[in-house]
Amino acid sequence: MSHVEALKAVFPLLDGKDLASCMRVCKLWREIAGDDYYWKCLCVKRWPSICKRPMLSSFTYYKLYLTFYKRQRHRTFRPPRLSFQDLEFYIDIWAEETVIFSEVVPGPVLRRGIENPPPGISDMLRFHLQGPDVKMSIPAEPRFTVPLSQSVSVSVLVSRKDTNKIACIISKSLFDYVDRSAYRALAFDYLNFSPDYPFTSVIRAWVSLLFMENGNDAVIDVFGVVLDFCDAANSEEEVLWILDMLDWK
Repeated sequence: MSHVEALKAVFPLLDGKDLASCMRVCKLWREIAGDDYYWKCLCVKRWPSICKRPMLSSFTYYKLYLTFYKRQRHRTFRPPRLSFQDLEFYIDIWAEETVIFSEVVPGPVLRRGIENPPPGISDMLRFHLQGPDVKMSIPAEPRFTVPLSQSVSVSVLVSRKDTNKIACIISKSLFDYVDRSAYRALAFDYLNFSPDYPFTSVIRAWVSLLFMENGNDAVIDVFGVVLDFCDAANSEEEVLWILDMLDWK
């Protein structure tokens, strides 16, 4: 049996990953392994029905297999149509009906985050603030305390300078979970997207109150506020795309 005959006998037994690797060995192997017959055999195992129809001249079984054999998990986003320079955020926090925090925060300030966390914060919280995922945060200046015996809620609106429109991110949501191990109190709301994006998945916006241990279990000593969309967005580009898709009024 010749060398070429041996390859033609072995190649039909390989899976797609190994067959594609063989095409990188040398010119001869590429010519043999690139025969669309071998790729049709692989496609028959995954999509037998499509192999019953004539393949278009512009589309080969090789291309079909490489395009669809596995789910594409990493997609390149187009550049966002807005930036944090275009945005301004309005954050209000209540204890019962009393406003305990109210700030107008320019987008670049929120994106810059808490640059100098106060001394004495937990290692877990420091790791959270310094992690790679994008976080929108501001220091609470002056710091304030939150009595856990009261209902504490938050609202967040955002405006954009390029269109002079406003969207709601969070509407009077309760901080109904306090994680003392992570030193965060959490509230969330579901985002309302524009009708132009009818098939957008359900995405939550989260607000975290960052606090320090003060020896009093009845109150938390808040030094910072964080806004994120951690369910769906980990990069600045993803956050801006989510904001752009909101139902702006």
